[in-house]
Amino acid sequence: MKRYTKGQYGYRDYHRNKELIKIIIGAFLIAIQLLLREFTNNDSAKNILTVMAVLSVLPVANIAVPILAAFKYRTSSKDFYNQVTAFNNRGEFLYDLVLTSKEQVIPLEAVVIHETGIYAYCAYKKTDTVKAERFLTQMLLRHKLDREIKIFLDEKIFFNRIRSLKTDAWDEGSSNLDQTVSLLKSLSI
Repeated sequence: MKRYTKGQYGYRDYHRNKELIKIIIGAFLIAIQLLLREFTNNDSAKNILTVMAVLSVLPVANIAVPILAAFKYRTSSKDFYNQVTAFNNRGEFLYDLVLTSKEQVIPLEAVVIHETGIYAYCAYKKTDTVKAERFLTQMLLRHKLDREIKIFLDEKIFFNRIRSLKTDAWDEGSSNLDQTVSLLKSLSI
């Protein structure tokens, strides 16, 4: 299995599969602990195995909760990715981000970080873009990053917006750019 990092195309499917394997292994180990409990006659060993199984549930549940929240969101099509990569000189691009706020899960197929702002495409039409933009603005302001944020639910409008951006607008080594990229990656599942 090829390794992907946050912000890289294909990360959602990779991360989902990797975490599902961890959940399956954890559930299997919990089942073994409970099964071993039945093969011993020693009461203290039974109690220890029961406690071990119960305590093993917590880490497995911590892995399972984010995966269940983002389970229906898959990596976008390769055609979409190829269309977006044609504009790689317009800013810094991140793909397959799944952000979570208290109110909603925000799956972003592609994010362009440009000196004029952050522009993202979300294929999930039920996303409340006003709440999502407010959430991202608050997160950026907490880290002293003041950027305009716009989330598009229409692919055509998203492509029109990134087509209109100036090329190579930011310095490659800009700390503001690096900080914004790091923050968006850290907010993603």
